[in-house]
This record gives sequence, structure tokens and C-alpha cells, in this order.
Amino acid sequence: MKPRCPTVSGFLLTIAGFGLAVLAMAAFAGTASKNGSSFHSATPAGYDVILLQPSGDTLSLMGLIECPELEGMQHVSTGANAKLISAAGETVHAFPQRFSFRVTASLRKILLEGPVASFNFPHDPHQLLLQLKFRIRAYHGLESREIVPESVEMIGMPADVPYDERVYRVHMNVGNLPVSDRLVIEILSPQGERLTHFPFALL
Repeated sequence: MKPRCPTVSGFLLTIAGFGLAVLAMAAFAGTASKNGSSFHSATPAGYDVILLQPSGDTLSLMGLIECPELEGMQHVSTGANAKLISAAGETVHAFPQRFSFRVTASLRKILLEGPVASFNFPHDPHQLLLQLKFRIRAYHGLESREIVPESVEMIGMPADVPYDERVYRVHMNVGNLPVSDRLVIEILSPQGERLTHFPFALL
């Protein structure tokens, strides 16, 4: 499944629907990094909507990359000559060592587009929100390897309080990862089946 990349207005509507108004300005700034030459500390990674069977509920998944070190970075040139320059004017050769993927999973009935896929989950969909798993893969050309997150935390509403939305923060330490590589966070079901994925690439 290929995740959808929202427009600025679409992403803000999605945030409002998810009850994440506090992220609106950050999301706007992050989207600008994809349309212009500058990166920002909060960057939308995409969203997907999945139809759960047999309940008929829709599961909305939204990804956000949180990384203060990205603020002010800029692309210089394109193609084979592409490189990344920091806010201080220095060439960037590696990914920031530490950053977070923020993933929001919601059962709310506010959709920008219809579901792109279906997934069989015969249990209470609210349990799916509480039991999501995450896998991060780093790609270097055709080679790939898995990177284990430093930690995964659920933020916002406590898990023992019934709610139709859950927010996870996946803390990463990627070490010395070349800026030409790319990362993908996979969102998994409790059984390890992939629901969707969101990319993170700097070049």
C-alpha cells in the first residue's frame, strides 16, 4: 500500500478531525519542506485509511516526523548532484542520529478520501488501536536492514480510558546513517501484519 501525502489544507483538516489541533502549525511548516527548498522540525509523512472487516469501521493512520535538527536544512541542486545543507551552511552527510516518528491511529468518522484497502480484524477495533506495532527499515540502494526503535510510548489519553484515537511516539537512534539512504516505518497489526508504511528520505 502506498501512503498518501496530504496537501497543506488536507493535512490540517485531517489533524482537526483527529483532535490534534496543537500540531496544525507544525504540520503546515513540515509540508512546506516538501514543496519548497527548506526542511522543518515537524514533517508529515503521509496518511492512509483502511476499512476494518467485519466491523465496517474505518481506521485512519497518520505519520509525522519530529526532528529539531531538520529545521532550516535545504536541498542544493538535484539528481546525482543533490546535497543537503544545514541551517549553519554546512554539508549534511548523515541523518540526524535521533528523531521520532509520531503515529496517530483513529476510528473517527472524518475522512478526506475513502479507504484504500481493507483489513480483517475480528475483534473490537479499539483493541487494535491499543496493540499496534512498529518496524523500521533502512534502505541503502537495494539492500535493507531493520532498525530497532529505542522506545515506543503511547502519549495522550491513558490506555485504560476508552477512546477512539491513540497516538504513539516511536523514538529512533539510527547511528551514522548516510543521508542518501532512506527509512520506512511500517505500522503492524498485533499479529505482525503490515497495515501501511510511511517513508522518511532527505535526498
